Amino acid sequence: MTLVARMLLRRLLILIPLVLGVVAFVFIVMRFSGSKPEYAYFQGANPTPEQIHQFQLENGLLDPLPLRYVRFVADLAQGDMGTSVLTKKPVIESVMTALPLTLQLTLLGLAVAVVLALLLGVTAALFRDRWPDQVIRMVSLIGVAAPAFWLALLMIQWLAVGEGLFPTGGYINPADSVTGWLQSMTLPALSLSLPIAAQLTRIIRTSMVEELDRDYVRTAIGSGLPPIVVVGRNVLRNALINPLTVLGLRIGHLIGGTVVIETIYGLPGMGQLMINAVRDGDPAVVQGVVLTIAVGFMVVNLVVDVLYLLVNPRLRSAA
Repeated sequence: MTLVARMLLRRLLILIPLVLGVVAFVFIVMRFSGSKPEYAYFQGANPTPEQIHQFQLENGLLDPLPLRYVRFVADLAQGDMGTSVLTKKPVIESVMTALPLTLQLTLLGLAVAVVLALLLGVTAALFRDRWPDQVIRMVSLIGVAAPAFWLALLMIQWLAVGEGLFPTGGYINPADSVTGWLQSMTLPALSLSLPIAAQLTRIIRTSMVEELDRDYVRTAIGSGLPPIVVVGRNVLRNALINPLTVLGLRIGHLIGGTVVIETIYGLPGMGQLMINAVRDGDPAVVQGVVLTIAVGFMVVNLVVDVLYLLVNPRLRSAA
């Protein structure tokens, strides 16, 4: 069995108790959150105590907490996240409807962040202590300090309302219009990605500078290899080890940021779904969204660990 396969198997085994722990945490928090699904079910119709009691009996809300947890885990194992007390639809349907948009926004934001960070970080390192480096460092510092929601409001005011280049909100399915989809997703993706790109730019620049100062770089260039080959084949690959580790952590912030960004731009994704469920007192939907995001974050970190192994020659040689 190869090193990557062994690591993947080990991480998958570790993932099982982590998922169970997240499920237990979400279940306990939701049960003690004070939410009242029985009142949300009747949607302000002033139900009688008898109606509330009947609803609690039918939905097992009066059962002991351990029994409710076992039933909750058993339902999850079968792909059942419960039923929304408002729409009366399975939560899994709502999640599967909202999840594609959140994935589109997250992946688009991640791609923009990585491309910008690589371009700016490598450029700053190659022009170390010269004016391009100084400008990029200043811009990245501003980007790190700027919160995503502030950037979103600023770009709506400037690029959407002021210049009319993009819509102020809403979502267009790519199946209907690819151009319309790009226009509706550009500002949200930029708002989400720019703070992450600024952080990664600083880390890539530092890693590149450290790598460029190593002896093997001077030896390779002195032996006649073109600098662009040395930088592209060796320096960049070795310098990406630390940024890749940080990227795995920043993806969690990227996923969490979609909640705010989707709300600002009116995108019907997971963030908007959770905000509406919290506002309306629909705990089944809230816990379904939180569990999906948490498990997705753990899967992303698993992928990052594998990528870290692939780009780190020291780990491969140690194996």
